[in-house]
Amino acid sequence: MQFASILAPAPRRPRAPFSTLVLSLVLATAALLQPACAQNHDDDVLVQMKQAFQRGDKARLTALLPQARGHALEPWAAYWELKARLQEASASEVQDFFSRYAGTYQEDRLRNDWLMLLGQRRDWDGFATLHPAYRMNDDAQVRCYAILVETLRGGNATKAQSDEVRRNWLGQRELDDGCLTAADRMIAAGQMSPNDAWKKARLSIEANRPQAARAAVLLAAPDAVAQFDELNASMAKFLTGRAFVATKARKELVVLALIKMTIADPDMAASQLESKWGPMLTSEERNWLWGAIGRQYAVKLSPAAGGAFANVTKNGDLSDDMLAWKTRAALRSGHWKNVQAAIDAMSESTQQDPTWIYWKARALHAQGGDERRAQARALFESIAGTRGFYELLALEELGERATVPTRPAPLTAEEKDAARNNPALNRALNAIAIGLRPEGTREWNYATNLHDKGGMGDRELLAAADLACRREVWDRCINTSERTKGMIDVEQRYPMPFRDTVVRKSEEIGLDPAYVYGLIRQESRFIMDARSGVGASGLMQVMPATARWTANKIGLAGFTPGQINDRDTNITIGTNYLKLALDDFDGSMALAAAAYNAGPGRPRNWRNGPVMEAAIWAENVPFNETRDYVKKVLANATNYAALITGRPQSIKDRLGNVGPRDAAEPEPNKDLP
Repeated sequence: MQFASILAPAPRRPRAPFSTLVLSLVLATAALLQPACAQNHDDDVLVQMKQAFQRGDKARLTALLPQARGHALEPWAAYWELKARLQEASASEVQDFFSRYAGTYQEDRLRNDWLMLLGQRRDWDGFATLHPAYRMNDDAQVRCYAILVETLRGGNATKAQSDEVRRNWLGQRELDDGCLTAADRMIAAGQMSPNDAWKKARLSIEANRPQAARAAVLLAAPDAVAQFDELNASMAKFLTGRAFVATKARKELVVLALIKMTIADPDMAASQLESKWGPMLTSEERNWLWGAIGRQYAVKLSPAAGGAFANVTKNGDLSDDMLAWKTRAALRSGHWKNVQAAIDAMSESTQQDPTWIYWKARALHAQGGDERRAQARALFESIAGTRGFYELLALEELGERATVPTRPAPLTAEEKDAARNNPALNRALNAIAIGLRPEGTREWNYATNLHDKGGMGDRELLAAADLACRREVWDRCINTSERTKGMIDVEQRYPMPFRDTVVRKSEEIGLDPAYVYGLIRQESRFIMDARSGVGASGLMQVMPATARWTANKIGLAGFTPGQINDRDTNITIGTNYLKLALDDFDGSMALAAAAYNAGPGRPRNWRNGPVMEAAIWAENVPFNETRDYVKKVLANATNYAALITGRPQSIKDRLGNVGPRDAAEPEPNKDLP
């Protein structure tokens, strides 16, 4: 019996219905996924709030805010909700926000917004109470309000304060209240001149900001505002109706009208200045107008620029922008003495730019003499290095080439922990991870640059950059590492994600991988989902039409527009287009980079003229963005080449010369988009 009982099957347990088993499985799975689902929901709430903020939907923001409580990005949610209704918010609500989110970017961002509002409301006591806690100190308009409050409480402004208001006011393109109000008080008190207001009006007309110009005229000569409105409505009619100009205000209005004419037709403006108006104006007014005309010619790469600038009798009467274009025109024509004279007339701060340090040194060296050569060498030595375009060029002028800098001592565990535990850096990375890249970038920059006076030190920056690199947030990795002053971590500054793909696809078509990396670093900072305002996508920022044309040209079968965001396809399309552009421009990296940024038609025109160093050609590129782009791509490529090959590299070899296309060569691809 015992034996039989052992062999007997165990009694069966009742089997649960199949539907019950399925339900149990679903519930168990849901329990496991609940935290992730909740996080995804919370993230979605933040994204919805950002969209509502952009629409100005106050009700939606208020309704969603409770759902964002407890999220890592709650400070952003609360900021958007309060910022959207800040005009109606009470001081106690604002103060509660400051207390709840003390020490965060959002606290200081709202403080900036509230200070602006207090200034507009002329609540000077409230402004004075709040301003000392303001950490960013990067808003020119708030700074003007702060100086104004100090003068209202303490009497006349110091020279340093009036100089700062003048600099901030002249530097702002848009019509603003803070610097305008401070300038008004200082002009009335005799601490700034009405001439400063007329200069502001000139700069505003040049920038096509008529309302800012009108506000400046109102400060300089209130009775002239009606005439300003007349010239703004019709510059030609205004000039035709003026037979003579006797007063300061009328002369300045004629200058403004001729500036408008210069922008539309510099030949006509030059003719008018030479004939009717020149004798009636002061030498300073004539100089400004000839500077404006010369700049217009120089931007068009016209040889007439030299003649216009030659009419300027005092370089000090010109703006820094005019002097920059006078320098560029002199570089194109090889007039080194004029190069030096124009740079010497720039403001002290502008002269410190490596661009003008390098070209002044070149001008001194070209003019010869032991003393000038010694001065040139000292200037080259002051900027030489691998940090940028002109630093690399200066290095070669000293007989050296770019090499990989010695990396700093490795980060300690404590340094890494400090970055990893920094709440602002974590919020920034969190925001970027859920698609709020602009917010994440601003908070990251605040944490590294502005939270503490002077920003993070070099080792802290390296640790923050290391955190971003490890998270593959390459733009923050690069930009943060670039801010170090006393040390360079080249692998942070010049990372090489997707190295196998980039190198293989470049070498397959005979393209230098360092050049490709230099371009990607400038185009997208290795952000996979990067998308420009004009529709370019991916690592190499390829336009849809360009992608279709290139795919067809290289026989990429079955290409569809959606593939442009696929990493490998984007690199394939981008590298092949770059190679086609490079071949189209006789192997000139500078011209091909310009074509990649501005389209091939423009650099085909820009190359016409005398044969010159590509560095001079690049500095004369008419578009600010493309000029900066070409220089950065070439500097990047030089540093990447040193890193990839382990050998010293020459940026001059990559630049070469630029000149007109050889007529004996075959016509370029006219259909290259």
